[in-house]
Order: sequence, then structure tokens, then C-alpha cells
Amino acid sequence: MAVRAVKQERAERTRAAVIQAAAEVFAENGFAGTSVMKVADRAGVTLGAVYFHFRNKEELARHIVAAQPELVVPPHASRGLQHAVDVTLAWAYQLLDNPVLRAGARLVWEQEQFTPAEENSHQQWTEIILEDLRAAQTRRELRAGTDVGQLARLVVNACTGAQMHSYVESGHLDLPQRVEEIWGCLLQAVAVPSAVKRIELGEDRGRVPRADCA
Repeated sequence: MAVRAVKQERAERTRAAVIQAAAEVFAENGFAGTSVMKVADRAGVTLGAVYFHFRNKEELARHIVAAQPELVVPPHASRGLQHAVDVTLAWAYQLLDNPVLRAGARLVWEQEQFTPAEENSHQQWTEIILEDLRAAQTRRELRAGTDVGQLARLVVNACTGAQMHSYVESGHLDLPQRVEEIWGCLLQAVAVPSAVKRIELGEDRGRVPRADCA
């Protein structure tokens, strides 16, 4: 049992190293410019080790894209409209330091090369935001007649466009500011005044505080 546990732990470490390396290479070179050999070299493992966990670079790319929502964890508990805001701000701030999130942002541009249309990242993010907006509707935070499906798609489309422009113009450094600007416009248009007053923006809503060094 002890030997099996050691092997399992070693395999998990290798898999994590492959994913991390793949994220770095995808973020730097995009899907087309990435090869399994480059990933193996970056991870410091053999090609066989990569293929043991992932059949090809397409599967690696799909895994990184699909894992994005799991990595975006807002630092504060919230519900409804505030949670929708917090998710997008957490994504924008945490992307600056997380290579897997940066890879996901880069791969969005090329996902038609490795992801079936019904599994694209826009749809998975839209479902997440839609759930929050439905909760906001129940909590009477949105103006009467607001189409939450359309609004969810608009939020995702706006954030996707923001990250593309931000990458080109600042290497993503101004992405959080762009996301805040999106919400600054949308909240005035779709939220009731009392909800607008309650919604908090800013770095505190998105960035996980760093632990103090001993």
C-alpha cells in the first residue's frame, strides 16, 4: 500500500508539473506555437510522461480551458450581483499572477482548433454568470424586464474583449481596470439604485491577500 501511495503521489506531481509547464508554454506561444516536446522540456519530464497523462496537446489545451472556473475563487463570500462582479474581478486580478489563467486567456483566441463548439469557454463562463444573475433577479437587484441570459452573454463577451485588448496594449496589466469599467457602465443600466449603492468594486474584491512572511 505504501509503495502504491508513493507512486500515486509521484504521478500527481508529474501531472501538476505538466499542466503548469503547458500553461506557461501556451501563454507564451499560443496553441499553434506549442508542441508536446516544448511542454515536456519545460516540465523537465519525458515525452512519455506527458503522454501518460494527456493524449496530445489538444487534450492539454482543453483541460486548461475547462479548469479556468475552478481556479477563480473570489476572496470574499457574496451572492447574486456582487458575486458576478467578484468572479470577474477575481479572474482579472488573479490572471496577472496565475500562468494557467493566462494560458486560458490566450487559448480563447484559438479554441476552435482544439475544442468542440459546444464546449467552448464562453459558454462555461456564461453559465456561471447566468447563475449569479438569476440569483440577483430573485433578490430584486436587477431592473424589471432585464433579460439575464442576454446580460450574462454580454458580461462574458465584454470581459473576453477586454482581456484581448488588454493583452495587446498592456500585457494584461490594466485588465482589472477594464473589468471595473465594464461593471461601472452595466450596473447603472441594469441594477436597481439600491443594489448599485451596495456593490463593491476594487482590488479587495478580486485579489487574494498574500500571506505575511514570517
